[in-house]
Amino acid sequence: MKKLMRILPFLALSIVLLIVLAGCGGETKQTAQNTGAGIPEKDKDYVINLGYYNCDHMTAACIAKDAGIFNELGLNVNVTGNGKVPEAMAAGQMDAGYIGNSGLMQAFLKGSPIMVVANNHIGGSRYLVVSNDIKDPKDLIGKKLAIGNQPEKNDGDWVQWAKELGIPVEGKNYEVFDMADKDEYVALKAGKLDAYAACDPWGSYAEYEKTGQILKAHVELPNGEFGQCCVLSMRNTFITEHPELARLMIIAHSKAIQHIYTKPVRSAEIFADNYKVPLEVALMTIYKKTVDEGRTLNWIINQKNFENQINYELSEKVLDEAPQFNEFVNTKILEESKVDSFEQFIKEKVDPVFPLGMSYEDWKKKACELEGKTA
Repeated sequence: MKKLMRILPFLALSIVLLIVLAGCGGETKQTAQNTGAGIPEKDKDYVINLGYYNCDHMTAACIAKDAGIFNELGLNVNVTGNGKVPEAMAAGQMDAGYIGNSGLMQAFLKGSPIMVVANNHIGGSRYLVVSNDIKDPKDLIGKKLAIGNQPEKNDGDWVQWAKELGIPVEGKNYEVFDMADKDEYVALKAGKLDAYAACDPWGSYAEYEKTGQILKAHVELPNGEFGQCCVLSMRNTFITEHPELARLMIIAHSKAIQHIYTKPVRSAEIFADNYKVPLEVALMTIYKKTVDEGRTLNWIINQKNFENQINYELSEKVLDEAPQFNEFVNTKILEESKVDSFEQFIKEKVDPVFPLGMSYEDWKKKACELEGKTA
């Protein structure tokens, strides 16, 4: 008994030390990054203005907001959808924005003070959606197409599609319109359009309601390699004046994309609410981005993808000139953010659950089971 009494104090001390050490060991680098505790006093009340287009490629914006990721990191973010993002950033009205890489390069060349700070979506993943009356690609000649004015000069996807389909590239061969993606879908459904070019959910929506069909999809460039579609960009002064907020925004971006891959049903619910589409359409959309077309949503800056896109658009005269990679891409903030490895994340958290090649039905069933939802 006396021996036990002598040992007890040492056991108690050992337990305390173990608890303390366990607490220290549990504070991983990623956890420390995500507390938001390092936000400077001057930035704690700063409202970050973030813009994005109503395109599935850029859905990380509303996911980060509605999944509580911004709040988790201590960020105060005002999210605006479907605005004129490059123009607003150039005017100092937005701090960060999800925009197409081609549009960003054109804005940069015109003097817009914005930089790429993280990848968002590789490839292209836009769709040429046609009415059910179109039985042959040549049926499109002379018809009403929402492909923008002078698509041969302004839309590399259209150029690729037209050449692959064996129809004229020049817009003069069609009655062309420049419309927002959502308006295009509504016009096709009403019989006012014969075809349109859009990102999802407007391709999946047409298939879901059987009001049209995807005639052509663009994921890879004609050479079979990925280009660069959309990016997360930031205004130069925001980067220099609020570096910690910029770093945390990139962490939020990476977490939002991870959320899309690992919680696709909840992500689809957020998507459906923000894009005002049926949940099934949102699920179809997320499946395409994360499984069917590859792991196209990611935060990695791959210089080769940028160069592929630039070379293609220069060769097709969609771009008259292009900036050098290091001129409009800032890799420093992404590196300093020390976000998780995308490759490791996919290998450990996604591949075992949602392997590439998985059918939509199997993916949906598995996703619903994991999240306790009804398929």
